[in-house]
Amino acid sequence: MTGRARDELIRLPVSAETDVFTVRRCGREVAAAVGLEGQDQVRVATVLSDVGRDLVRAGVKATVRFVLQEAPPALVVEFGWQGAAAEAVLKTGRDTADRLMDGVRVGQNLVSLHKLRAPAARTPAPADLARLREVLEQRGVSTPMDELRAQNQELLETLESLEAKNQEMMRLNDELEETNHGVVALYKELSEELEETNRGVVALYAELNEKSSQLKAASEAKTRFWSNISHELRAPINSVIGLARLLTGPGADPLTDDQRRQVELVNDAGSTLLSLVNELLDTAKAESGRLVAQPAQVDLTAVCLQLRGALRSTVTSREVKLVIEEPDPAPPVITDETMLVRILRNLLSNSLKFTERGEVRLTIDADEDNVRFTVSDTGIGIPDDHQERVFEEFHQVRNDLQIGVAGTGLGLPYARRLAEILGGGLTLSSEHGRGTTVVLRLPRPDPRRATPAGVDSLLIVDDDADFRDRLARLVHGVSADVRHAADGREAIEALDEHRPGLIFLDLFMPGMNGKEVLQVLREKPELRDIPVVVVTSSAPEGLDLTGAGLRAGLLLKSQVTPETLKLAIGEAFAVVARTVPR
Repeated sequence: MTGRARDELIRLPVSAETDVFTVRRCGREVAAAVGLEGQDQVRVATVLSDVGRDLVRAGVKATVRFVLQEAPPALVVEFGWQGAAAEAVLKTGRDTADRLMDGVRVGQNLVSLHKLRAPAARTPAPADLARLREVLEQRGVSTPMDELRAQNQELLETLESLEAKNQEMMRLNDELEETNHGVVALYKELSEELEETNRGVVALYAELNEKSSQLKAASEAKTRFWSNISHELRAPINSVIGLARLLTGPGADPLTDDQRRQVELVNDAGSTLLSLVNELLDTAKAESGRLVAQPAQVDLTAVCLQLRGALRSTVTSREVKLVIEEPDPAPPVITDETMLVRILRNLLSNSLKFTERGEVRLTIDADEDNVRFTVSDTGIGIPDDHQERVFEEFHQVRNDLQIGVAGTGLGLPYARRLAEILGGGLTLSSEHGRGTTVVLRLPRPDPRRATPAGVDSLLIVDDDADFRDRLARLVHGVSADVRHAADGREAIEALDEHRPGLIFLDLFMPGMNGKEVLQVLREKPELRDIPVVVVTSSAPEGLDLTGAGLRAGLLLKSQVTPETLKLAIGEAFAVVARTVPR
């Protein structure tokens, strides 16, 4: 017997049929005394009756004892005897015990039966157990008639319990049926509402598509307007600026001080207007995606010298110092130098405009992933609620310095767009009255973009035979097997016969042009992972060679050098690796 148990409650002999009746009655009374429910009392009595009869039929003399176990709380009934093994003795009783008891343990001449008590059941006190023993010992032997009356009473109680449960089941069934009616009605109502909502969603999608088309058309119209008006305004503005400079230039008729001051005002106003027109045109190009970066190796020392020379004249106050720190050593940067200079010049000019005293400083540093260009100043700063809005077009922070400073509100938005085109980002932090810091982040060269050690073969597709020969000499170190095609159709035929490891593809060719060839390549599963370098004299506006577009590297014919060739091949391999599933 497992668990901790107290002294046995009672011990009874089992050798005759009358003993079975006594054990059954005693088992039920003990079960009731230790807090078992009515159904469990009946189960215990039934198992004791079947086990006892098996022992009597086998002709063995057994002893049964009732024990109250503490952990876990249970009533334990043990049958023990001498002679035949339990497997030969127990017939009906073993099956009944397995079905009705919570635990059955069978030994050589031992059967231990466990019925668990509820954890909340009260454990009888020693005095209660003593009284129970006394009552059980005084009951004496039960007769078959006593057992029959007890079983009839148990049967009546069971029938009453079943009738009560049947009534409860019928009540629950009625409630369930009523609930089902409500669920069906609710489902019908929800289905109708869902169908109506779906119709509304379909109508909303149609309206959104229409609005999206209208918005796209409006955006394109705005871009065309900006571009057209910028081009149309440049000519008269340049004329105004030119005439104003002629009036004050050498050899011009003498002017009075007042006239000279007025002409200088005209010249300054014309220059400001021309700057606005240029920014409008560049912003329109950046917004429409027509600005295409042309990455190459950038000498940051030269960039710093260029910025220092261009901005020296814009420092009008002796109380402001412009500091441009040259990095030593300069980290490698592969980007569009023109766009980089425009961004930095824009940021430095902006800081100089709004710094009355102190310094404007450019520092350059790098980590494994990025090169950071930090422009900091000790100027008037930007209030917290304007620090994101300054990147909105035409937004300007109103302050005392703004009155005397020419500005359009396009500089920072234009700088951020250029930074995004270069694959980086632009962030700003500022404290009102203490200064502003703007950080330009550009990605460093990716080791995965390095030119591979070699490819089995490569194909040069260009209608210019001289350029094919010149390019073949430059790429000889990449592959010894260099093949040629004079137009797009010849290239497709060559690809059907042999699959190269790299393709140089001219963008503008008679007949089937390079863009059409590239689209064919990307649509064929067996050719889509071939790295391609697009070769062109000038990149057309709107050309998308990124992973979302034609997935190729770019090489300008006017900038073909071993370095640019290496960069273009590396980009071609990298963009395929990023976009083509393996």
